[in-house]
Amino acid sequence: MTIRTLGVIGAGTMGNGIAQAAAQAGLDVVMQDIMPEAVERGLAAIGTSLDRLIRKEKLDEAGKAAALARIRGTTDAAALKDADLVIEAATERESVKAQVLRNVEAVVRPDAILATNTSSISITRLAASLKDPSRFVGMHFFNPVPMMALVEIISGLQTSQASFDAVTGLAHKLGKTPISVRNAPGFVVNRLLCPMINEAVFTLQDGVASAVEIDEGMKLGCNHPIGPLALADLIGLDVVLAIMEVLHDSFSDPKYRPAPLLREMVDAGRLGRKTGRGFFEYS
Repeated sequence: MTIRTLGVIGAGTMGNGIAQAAAQAGLDVVMQDIMPEAVERGLAAIGTSLDRLIRKEKLDEAGKAAALARIRGTTDAAALKDADLVIEAATERESVKAQVLRNVEAVVRPDAILATNTSSISITRLAASLKDPSRFVGMHFFNPVPMMALVEIISGLQTSQASFDAVTGLAHKLGKTPISVRNAPGFVVNRLLCPMINEAVFTLQDGVASAVEIDEGMKLGCNHPIGPLALADLIGLDVVLAIMEVLHDSFSDPKYRPAPLLREMVDAGRLGRKTGRGFFEYS
């Protein structure tokens, strides 16, 4: 299948990033969210991101206008009915994602492909909630979507080869590099990355070093472009916690136990950049 019209459910950081990348690649995009203010924020975020590309001389005003013209923001789920592919980018909670996917399956064409941007939840289990699980696949983007080259393509037990091939082709069209991943908790990147972040939180919690020093240690000692605590703030501490909980529950291995400080930060609403405060403060 050739993907010409893309539906994106969720206008948050990941959803609007996917919408922007698709629009810049020449696809028509319907970005749907249940809250009008979320749609407005998502469209504004896309405009800001495109302006940043203009300042870096990677885009001109005509390119920005063309990209924005391809994106339709809406709260109406029925607007997704003609999409060739719909990517769900809702909150990282299995019950929410399963309900969203059931709702959209009732709206889209029978030949449309459904995908999820989950960072850790089982594709096989999510697919089981659908009437036609063969057209469901995982398509995990990374933040910030317009800049990050990788997409994990995850097949569930029920995913058809045609669905897998279609989303892999779309990843290439978006200028991304897809890797094929077997369905497993955390997939590849988050299974490696989030335990490292979690251990950095334990290190901070134990008073081994300050947040600044921990991040400087990893940047200068391991040549990481960003420290693990700043990266947690960028990802969202609630997302990191959700992934660690999936890993801990799935493997029943204490090495994946979320750091108590991570859980406490989430309880306090200090989620990182999106709330203005996490392990660091953001104006």
